Amino acid sequence: MTAQVERGPLRRVVIAGGGTAGWMAAAALSRLSGNGVTQIVLVESEEIGTVGVGEATIPPIKTFNAMLGIDEDEFVAATQGTFKLGIEFAGWGREGEAYLHPFGAYGADISGVKFHQIWLKLRAAGIPLPLDDFNMSATAARMGKFDRPGADPRSALSQLDYAYHFDAGLYAGFLRTYAEARGVVRHEGRIAHVRLDGESGHIAALHLDDDRVIEGDLFIDCTGFRALLIEGALGSAYEDWSHWLPCDRAVAVPCARGGPGAGPLLPYTRSTARSAGWQWRIPLQHRTGNGLVYSSRHMSEDDATATLLGNVDGEITGDPRPLRFVTGMRARPWVKNCVALGLASGFMEPLESTSIHLVQIGISKLLALLPDRSFPAHERDEYNRLTAIQWAQIRDFVILHYHANARGDSTFWRECATMPIPETLERKLALFRSTGRLFRYDDELFTDANWTAVMLGQGVMPQQHDPLADTLDQPQVRDMALRMTDAFRRTARAMPAHADFIAQHCAGRPI
Repeated sequence: MTAQVERGPLRRVVIAGGGTAGWMAAAALSRLSGNGVTQIVLVESEEIGTVGVGEATIPPIKTFNAMLGIDEDEFVAATQGTFKLGIEFAGWGREGEAYLHPFGAYGADISGVKFHQIWLKLRAAGIPLPLDDFNMSATAARMGKFDRPGADPRSALSQLDYAYHFDAGLYAGFLRTYAEARGVVRHEGRIAHVRLDGESGHIAALHLDDDRVIEGDLFIDCTGFRALLIEGALGSAYEDWSHWLPCDRAVAVPCARGGPGAGPLLPYTRSTARSAGWQWRIPLQHRTGNGLVYSSRHMSEDDATATLLGNVDGEITGDPRPLRFVTGMRARPWVKNCVALGLASGFMEPLESTSIHLVQIGISKLLALLPDRSFPAHERDEYNRLTAIQWAQIRDFVILHYHANARGDSTFWRECATMPIPETLERKLALFRSTGRLFRYDDELFTDANWTAVMLGQGVMPQQHDPLADTLDQPQVRDMALRMTDAFRRTARAMPAHADFIAQHCAGRPI
């Protein structure tokens, strides 16, 4: 006789692990308690540290915070945050050169012709206007300015887009306060054992080291690289992408902001290519985050640490912190009644600041496919399918930076330039190299503007522009382009300096 399937809303959701991923999940899932049935609990131990490498984000985080009803000024002040208009990549094409990957669109499409195709047409006609001049965020970033976008779509300011830099530990604490105020219950303790149901194989309970037992219906694994639930208990395999993304180590260190040569508070992240990897610089209100991501086959930890410490622009305020990782993702991030988020679900090196975003899309997909107590297989399978697609798309975008380098000054960069790449990226590169064409698939995170910025920034230049661009009147297009760049420059000049905007609206308390 077939066992009866239990249905009905989830009674208890158990989040294993805190940190950014755990408390993002707790804050978002706290809304479930509004049904009068579901309880959200989180188990974490203060004795277990968090990685906290990623302190830079991308624009979709604004959507996540807005969903929670978070006031932006309050959030930025509480996390010692700053605003981010893009990422500067120094030395990724050729050593000594730099380009900006800004947020937001370039220019405006005309009669169905993509703006970057219009730019390519003008360039071919001997009118080489800088591409950054057609992006509001890039124009403001280069001037060190920031303001919130305007509501009037006719205004140049409406074209500005942005994200944040913030202290990830402070963000987790901010979300903890938010979640606990909405009924989330936190349990302090270490997980000693994960008990499975003998019949279904589902996780039945977490046994803590003080003999407490936390039962639940749905379990969220936010235990970091340890992946205690999704791998340790349920055996979900890990897909290793290190043959495409060979960096497997990082060392991080904070420094004081405003040291000699530091300059103004920049509204963008900086990524500087080094001999066997790259160095990040993330400006916060109270300090600057620095780190070096590198390949241990090409650089020792001592050399990496020395390289990092020799290239910071402020007084060192902490000990260098090493980190080991393997870039890749969980083959099945949702197994039975367990969903992995954060580092338990995989690791994408923070080159394009997608770490926190990957937590966000995991949460949003879980909410969209939230199961009842019967855990239908089609919801789990769809979650895993959509997650795999988005991770692979982001992976290809990160690989592009390495593969399209033109350095040739070290074994590491030569290997990256000649390595086999995924067929999906090969197709994208071939289309762009031919006529600059780009296509977006399956709710892809990165837009045409993102791919255009990195392709052109690293010297991937189309052989010709789309023939549709030749249907446009060249003098009219040129005049329109010049009016547009003039409007962006005038708007940026009128904006406050980044530091002045923060001081007026969202300055954090001194730490």
